[in-house]
Amino acid sequence: MSKPDELIVDIAALVETGQSNQMSLTVVTGGAVITGRLAPEALWRQRVSDVLTDSADLGEFSAVFDTPPKKDGPPTHLHFHVARILQGTVGIPETGGMYRVAIEDVSAWTVGDFSYSDH
Repeated sequence: MSKPDELIVDIAALVETGQSNQMSLTVVTGGAVITGRLAPEALWRQRVSDVLTDSADLGEFSAVFDTPPKKDGPPTHLHFHVARILQGTVGIPETGGMYRVAIEDVSAWTVGDFSYSDH
């Protein structure tokens, strides 16, 4: 989107101010469909940092995510946790992952998340 959709910016801002991680959203960005729950940026950064800290090979990168987010203006990114990239009839990864998506790159979205069933 050349000009981000005001509704999605408002949703991201509400997630940030309410410190809630219960808002489910599905977005299309760069041809990928990402579905999951939004998290406040500070919480998302902390979770990524924790995962990196526990890694023998990637621990040194955890400090990058320990810096507090900048709070100048409306949100510019969506921070997904417990999220999956939908590919065919599966979500990758099955357990959900952490994704950061630029709001300006979202071409379509809907409230709620998608899951598949073979039944």
